[in-house]
Amino acid sequence: MADAVELYGWAAKLRDVSELLHSQKSNRNPERQTVETTKLPDTPLAKSVFDYARRELSTETFNHSMRVYYYGKAIQTQQFPDWRFTDETYLLACLLHDIGTTDKNISATKMSFEFYGGILALDLLSKDLHAPVEQAESVAEAIMRHQDIGQSGKITTIGLLIQLATIFDNMGGHEELVHKDTIEDVTRNFPRNKWSSCFAATIRKENGLKPWAHTTALGEEDFPNGVQNNKLMEPYD
Repeated sequence: MADAVELYGWAAKLRDVSELLHSQKSNRNPERQTVETTKLPDTPLAKSVFDYARRELSTETFNHSMRVYYYGKAIQTQQFPDWRFTDETYLLACLLHDIGTTDKNISATKMSFEFYGGILALDLLSKDLHAPVEQAESVAEAIMRHQDIGQSGKITTIGLLIQLATIFDNMGGHEELVHKDTIEDVTRNFPRNKWSSCFAATIRKENGLKPWAHTTALGEEDFPNGVQNNKLMEPYD
């Protein structure tokens, strides 16, 4: 039986995505992968968190979270098939990764949204829904580090995949990893609804409320401007 490291995506990966992609000799051209052909976990835990996310997140943020799941699964299955984790664990991380950005939560704390979101997710999963501790902690760490982009050190498998998928959806980063037909299908099922301007406004809101926010590490103007001017996703916005 797989251990917790493999089940819940704890295995360490290079944080430097450029180096990771360069070292991945098996990178291949992406293929069309649809929502219909990508399994969505239907465990009781997954269903509970899915319903929670639908209640707590705006439609725009919920749709983004689902796109992150489907883009991430396309990246993992086609480019990194040796990466190990349960789809349930990745879905939980996707559904909860922006829970700290809701109007209620962003103003409830002075903490940066990723860190507060990780704490909320840990409490929800471990205390309320009684998920395995190692799974809840993996999800929380991935949420806390999903904007921890850099060139040194390591990150968990789940943490890196959610980075790749969020940067892809938010800024069109590493567009070579996902087929255009996949984008069209995913956005048809989970429309962007002007997500670029929506998330750019959220970034600016947090930076205004919390000038110390971790998001500023990505560039106080460069990051929201990059999100706002996401050329890859512009046709679908």
